[in-house]
Amino acid sequence: MLKELGLGFRLTLALTILTGLLYPAVMTGLSELIFSKQANGSLVVAGGKVVGSSLIAQGFAKPEYFHPRPSAAGSGYDATASGGTNLGPTSAKLLYGTTKTDTTGKEIVDFDGISLRIVHYCLDNDIPYQASVPLDQFKDSQGNLDDVKLVKAFNDAKAPLQFTPKSPLPQDAVTASSSGLDPHISPANAELQLARVAKARRVPSERVTPLISQATERPDWGFIGEPRVNVLLLNLALDKNFPLSQ
Repeated sequence: MLKELGLGFRLTLALTILTGLLYPAVMTGLSELIFSKQANGSLVVAGGKVVGSSLIAQGFAKPEYFHPRPSAAGSGYDATASGGTNLGPTSAKLLYGTTKTDTTGKEIVDFDGISLRIVHYCLDNDIPYQASVPLDQFKDSQGNLDDVKLVKAFNDAKAPLQFTPKSPLPQDAVTASSSGLDPHISPANAELQLARVAKARRVPSERVTPLISQATERPDWGFIGEPRVNVLLLNLALDKNFPLSQ
């Protein structure tokens, strides 16, 4: 019995050294040597400091930046809470959103829903639309759209608000990815945001268009996946070429 135990102990020790120490050390060394950038998280450096990763989306919301696709990761773009909504295509919550009461008793949006995202995307990017009632009735005293009122209007069982863009929108403009961290948008999405960004930067749209092309990644191996635009890299190129201080 002691002979068998000794053999088992030696085998366990050998495998621990081989698979727990040598193999990870060799793979780490090769990764650092051959794929150093990827092995360290594909970090993006600007101005001498790390500003993010080209693999993880960030929540750009200002008009002078291209916006990423919506996120359901935590409170949005939270790498520690990666995940989607897990809502089906017929889910009323997914389509129209929901509201809730916060700890102070104020009613707030609990989940925005695709319909509300469509409204904001159209208004932000001056995309023509048709609405069953004027949107002015959903504005607050400061003239801003009241999202709670809009969500409740979309969920009205008797006369739900109807809002339809006059041209199709890219799916990634109003739907979240399964991870909530997708760093890319489609070229079509970027093109629809182009006029807004150029106007905010006070430059002609034609001068921004080449930056979209430069930030566009082609399908892997030439045929796997679709062309996609890396939002972080595109926005960094915007700040470099058309700084807001100019």
